[in-house]
Amino acid sequence: MNTIKNFFWWCAGVHKETLQKYPEEHSKYFSIGATIFFTGLFAALAGGYALYFIFSGSDFAVFYAALFGLIWGLAIFNMDRYIVLSIDKSKSNYKQFLQALPRIILAVIIGIVISRPLELKIFDKEIREHLRTEYLIKQQATIDTLNSTFENKYQIEYTQLNKFKTEADSLDVSIKDDRQKLNHEIFGTKTAETSGVMGYGPFAKRKEEFLNKQEIYLDSLRSKIQKKETELFERKEKEGLLDTKILSDAALDSVVNIAGFSDRNTALSKLHLNPDGSSNDSTKYAVIFIACLFIFFECLPVFVKLMSGKDSYDIETAKQRTIHSYESTSDIDIEKNALDQLTEKRTEMSVRRRTNQLEKEYSENEDIT
Repeated sequence: MNTIKNFFWWCAGVHKETLQKYPEEHSKYFSIGATIFFTGLFAALAGGYALYFIFSGSDFAVFYAALFGLIWGLAIFNMDRYIVLSIDKSKSNYKQFLQALPRIILAVIIGIVISRPLELKIFDKEIREHLRTEYLIKQQATIDTLNSTFENKYQIEYTQLNKFKTEADSLDVSIKDDRQKLNHEIFGTKTAETSGVMGYGPFAKRKEEFLNKQEIYLDSLRSKIQKKETELFERKEKEGLLDTKILSDAALDSVVNIAGFSDRNTALSKLHLNPDGSSNDSTKYAVIFIACLFIFFECLPVFVKLMSGKDSYDIETAKQRTIHSYESTSDIDIEKNALDQLTEKRTEMSVRRRTNQLEKEYSENEDIT
């Protein structure tokens, strides 16, 4: 237990020997240290998870995610620790808030950044379904575009084909109608266009001959349609249009599994939109509240320090800081006074050194002469 306590005290950046004098403050700084530690741990997990998506599919995805997560977590941990240490509780609340304001702004930005990967994991099932739908729509749009381009390219052939089909459909309806009239004529059914006399007479014979010719012509039209469709099908096959098909469930699952961070992030942004274009407010607010929760959690170490009052440990450290500052300043004055006291002695030594130098130079000149 002492090891854990000492570790969290270190996370809080306290002076252990000083804190041990005030047992009533032990739990407070234990909690502050734990908050700083778990914020860094949480940032490491979020950062690593985000990078895992970036390198998804790579053999080293786990390694890169672990390395970046560790670096990111340590950076956040160190920054939180420094900010908490730098807040001077001897100053007014306003000045303390100004000290912490840059960290709070940064915490908001970091909270938004690290909340996104975890939101992607929380809404993973919904995102997968959205991606499946999006990919199917894109695939169908691609196929439609290719078919439209192909039809424009062979517009003359398609015009002929549609003409043959229209003529064949119209002729088929006409033949059926005439065949019914022929039956009425043969069986003696009285209508505006039949005689009502039962039997296979000259009119019925001419009508049947005409229908036989029409059916032969209809068969030739159908033969032309089939030939034209076969030609267009072979051209589609040659140009690779038949290779582009709607993804199967297995292929679609495979594509969704390797979807990148950008696609997942876009899907999460559109998750609150229903197929009819209306907005699902419950999903929209859920994403916002989760982001706010992470932002608050990221700001928590600073808030904890700001909310805590000035305690015995703060007073003692402020006192030690004042003493050390005064001691450093006093050392400067002492050194100055010592130099002043040694001025006469240093002057005497300097005169002696220069005298010796002049005597040496004079002696050398005498020898030259």
